[in-house]
Amino acid sequence: MLSLLLIVEGATLVSTGFIDLLLTESVRADPAFPIWRQFEFFVHTFGDCAMLALYPPFLAAALQTKLTRPFGRRNVRLAVNLASVALFFATYFTPLWLGATLLYLLLSLLFGFALVASIHAWHIQTGAGRTRARSFAIAFGVRDVCWGFVYIGAILMIQAGQYEVVDGDASSPIYIVYALGTLLAVPLIAYGILRTQLFDIDLRIRWTIRQSTVAAAFVAVFYLVTEGADRFLAEELGNWVGLLATAMLVFFLAPLQNFAERVATMAMPNTQNTPEYAAYRKLQVYEAALSDALPGGISQKERALLNHLRDSLAISSADAEALERDLLERHAVIA
Repeated sequence: MLSLLLIVEGATLVSTGFIDLLLTESVRADPAFPIWRQFEFFVHTFGDCAMLALYPPFLAAALQTKLTRPFGRRNVRLAVNLASVALFFATYFTPLWLGATLLYLLLSLLFGFALVASIHAWHIQTGAGRTRARSFAIAFGVRDVCWGFVYIGAILMIQAGQYEVVDGDASSPIYIVYALGTLLAVPLIAYGILRTQLFDIDLRIRWTIRQSTVAAAFVAVFYLVTEGADRFLAEELGNWVGLLATAMLVFFLAPLQNFAERVATMAMPNTQNTPEYAAYRKLQVYEAALSDALPGGISQKERALLNHLRDSLAISSADAEALERDLLERHAVIA
């Protein structure tokens, strides 16, 4: 569901007019260019309606709270799909002030609802579920806020008579906000997924930040010293200054590494490469997988997969059973 949603989201975003930024003036002046713009509007409208149909069921599956649970029912999904189809024809075959306004208004309300629902899930969940809900709220919240802002802006432009399908400029600030919503959300979503699948992903990111900080300090200091020597000193002396700068950097390597460690700690707090932290993160990964399987009941196949995951993470049967009992109690309280 997430893959399909992101594909539709990407098609919707690109068909706004970002491809046109790569076209030359001669292509824009071609008589067939307005037809291309109408095709983009068709794809964009279809994507908007598809988002309206796909996002609510995804919220129901991803968040599993009282707010989103109704959208997981078959009759509700069918009603939403039919409404989305009707909105597509209404948007494409009626004036902008009618069909497009209604579609953009519903999308703005949907993004607002998704933001509220994700924050609500973040608030009521505990353990690994709370961590996942937080990642969801941050990642999709960025997209929901940006896209909701843009669609509200589109409604205001339509009502003011300033919204043109053919003459849209994807380089304007409102379109930049539109693109940033997805460009920022995708890496955040990827990190949220990896955090529930790889118990040491935070350690890897922390190591990368620390090493990158040391490398950046080396490059910056060496560049400043050598460039300064090249500009203000003789060529021979400048070479010796470069060697001196390298020696100084090696001499101050330990302070640089300490500085990089502080930067990594600020970026990734509560992340330490210790046996206790690794054991804690392994339990979190197992808890996330267990939490996914519990709502519909754990089948024999799922139980076998969970047992394999438990063994690969070196989690004892007693700890796994205690964690499952705790999760069952939490789900009972949330339900």
